[in-house]
Amino acid sequence: MDLMKYEVPLESLRWRCDQKSFCFQTTDEVEPLQEFIGQDRAIKAIEFGLSLNRPGYNIFVTGLTGTGKMSVIKAYLEKVVAEKTGVDMPERLHDWCYVYNFPAPDRPRVVRLPKGQGKVFRGEVEQLLTSLRREVNKVFSGEEYENQRKEVVEKGQALREKLFREVDREAKARGFDIRPSPLGIAAIPLDREGKPLTREDYNALSEADRQALDERQGEVMRRVQEAVEQAKAIEKEALEQVASLDQKVAEFTIKPLFANLLEKYASVDDVGLYLEGAESFVMEHIDVLRGTETEKAAVPPGAEALVSRDRNLGLAFQVNVFVDNSETKGLPIVVETNPTFGNMFGKLERRAFMGAYFSDHTMLKPGALSLANGGYLIVSVRDVLLSPGVWEGLKRAIKTKESRLEDPWEFYGFVVPVGLRPEPVPIDVKVIIVGDDLLYHLLSISDEDFWEMFKVKADFDYEIDRTQDNMNAYASLVSDICKKEGMCHFDASGVSKVIEYGARLVADQNKLSSRFGLVRDILIEADQWSRGRGKTLVDEEDVRQALEAKVYRSDLLAQRLREHMRDGTIMVDTEGAVVGQVNGLSVYDLGDISFGRPSRITARTFVGRRGVINVERESQLSGRIHDKGVLILAGYLGWKYAQDRPLSLSASLCFEQSYEGVEGDSASSAELYAILSSLSDVPLKQGMAVTGSVNQKGELQPIGGVNQKIEGFFDLCRAKGLTGDQGVVIPRQNVRNLMLREDVVEAVGQGKFHIWAIGTIEEGMEMLTGTSMGERAEDGRYPEGSINARVEGRLRQFVERLKEHPPEPAA
Repeated sequence: MDLMKYEVPLESLRWRCDQKSFCFQTTDEVEPLQEFIGQDRAIKAIEFGLSLNRPGYNIFVTGLTGTGKMSVIKAYLEKVVAEKTGVDMPERLHDWCYVYNFPAPDRPRVVRLPKGQGKVFRGEVEQLLTSLRREVNKVFSGEEYENQRKEVVEKGQALREKLFREVDREAKARGFDIRPSPLGIAAIPLDREGKPLTREDYNALSEADRQALDERQGEVMRRVQEAVEQAKAIEKEALEQVASLDQKVAEFTIKPLFANLLEKYASVDDVGLYLEGAESFVMEHIDVLRGTETEKAAVPPGAEALVSRDRNLGLAFQVNVFVDNSETKGLPIVVETNPTFGNMFGKLERRAFMGAYFSDHTMLKPGALSLANGGYLIVSVRDVLLSPGVWEGLKRAIKTKESRLEDPWEFYGFVVPVGLRPEPVPIDVKVIIVGDDLLYHLLSISDEDFWEMFKVKADFDYEIDRTQDNMNAYASLVSDICKKEGMCHFDASGVSKVIEYGARLVADQNKLSSRFGLVRDILIEADQWSRGRGKTLVDEEDVRQALEAKVYRSDLLAQRLREHMRDGTIMVDTEGAVVGQVNGLSVYDLGDISFGRPSRITARTFVGRRGVINVERESQLSGRIHDKGVLILAGYLGWKYAQDRPLSLSASLCFEQSYEGVEGDSASSAELYAILSSLSDVPLKQGMAVTGSVNQKGELQPIGGVNQKIEGFFDLCRAKGLTGDQGVVIPRQNVRNLMLREDVVEAVGQGKFHIWAIGTIEEGMEMLTGTSMGERAEDGRYPEGSINARVEGRLRQFVERLKEHPPEPAA
């Protein structure tokens, strides 16, 4: 049989980037990358999401890791913000402050101020307290105030003295002297000479005289008591006059100081409420400002049972500039790489006080949502989902348009220590979360709120078209990375090899990879190899060395498997021909590297009614896709050979020396070859390995990992010795996916190895056996000696033998 007609041309085994297609010698001549490579669909989706300022139109960005989603989004947002600077900044960007809430100190009040005014307002309030202390002390220690106060006090004292002089005169007129005693004021009776009456003289009086004296003494004491009450009233009136004087002086001094700020912030309602509360607070506690009563130390709200807060002026006049946008250029763009509950929604810090922890409004710290207020927040959905409570909190914030500061434990309903309940900060944030397709679909299925909050999907493709513009963009990317990382620049040959590596990453001669993280790694490693050789430019040899070294570091398992196959521990033949035995190809993916592994697949056919028996499935080592592939084989055999008689056979399929799971249908063609070989008793060439899935009509279908599969069998044949007859049979549709290693291409060019591409099972059987499949003639028979005739004859024998052994009736 002529195999040449199926052989893949040498130039189709690997696409080569022609360095002459570039108009530069080194990337130092190339402008660094300014735009995004081949992500038009994703960029348009992001543009749409950013332009639509409606509820729920947040953006979910999907795509494989390494496609530069996060950096692309951030760079694009910076470009958008730069274009919008000065257009709608005043309306969207503000400073946010927390201030003391005088009616409810445990509920700090949030204040919104124009951009850059937060720190100014804080300084003005601090200066206000300083001015209050200075002016109040100045006024209350002034001569005018002292004279007025002294006049009021002296007037009250004069009235009291006059009152008591009258009482004393009246008492003396009645024969008594008013004197203070340890028990209060006492009325002492006097003798005729005006001296205090002694106890002996009092006892010497007659009973009637003593009784009369006692009655007069009672009347005097009642008059004294009346005088004392009048004195208290005079004193109270004097104190009230002093308090009224203090109030008038305080109002005269304090109101002008507050009036300036109230006038300046008249348009800001929240500031006005705060300043009015502060003014009333100061008027109630003017004695603290005067220094006549000691001010309490700063006590955290919640510690009322320990120390009163009523006179804590220092705390009441502290402004916490919660979000300061004074230095923000344009709209804020916040990338939160560690979205814990506190980092996302803010923290209520606490201080230790008398064995407990308390907080106040000055210890409230903002989270990413508050910092991004008016702008954009970028987070990874995986990190958000892994942080307890953050996903639900983020949805709640988006839904309510509020960022609420609360204890994470309180969020879950646990009892927490007494603390603050700050007012929530109103937010206007465009949330952009980055993830992969799997998480997107899981959330869309399991979370009923997801669709309402993330209505825009921006899908980053992991591959882009291989056009000259995109190849030039690759060169700009290399230039950009070299300049940012301080690396040696690449010459045109080095760039060509990097672009070829981009095509191999996606296994497509017409595409390039957009997983620029992987490309960047190769650039860095190639630069290291170049520097190690003392060179100032990176060329194709450095890139090739970097790629080979990257594989070498990770292919220990592949090397061990090849050694076991070479020494016969794992039995895989690369020469001769065997009935019912074929070399299949699979791919091992270890994350950082994937490689092909040849496997011996055997089939044994015999009389029976069980059909195709999958040993892997019976031993629970087969995946669902592989099971489907095996079932398709039965459909092909029935369609091909059982149109006028039942398909009476049992066929056992097995991956020899396979002790782990088998998945995928890329070996279904190899399994069918083995079954047909067993039925026809025609041996299959062991120097050929095959891959490809098959449908029920016998047509081959493309598979993945074709490069690794070919290279895996090539490495085995090279280890055992290349004969020139060995090669791999692939589906014709996979030719465009070929980006083989250069040593494989070189061996094919020298005729030591071959790559064949076919479209049907019939073509594959003829290649593997060297025998014609045969076409059915008009009489319904196949040509004598053809594979189809042999298979049909064997199946007819199975039917006849089964008639001799009918199944036993069921009990």
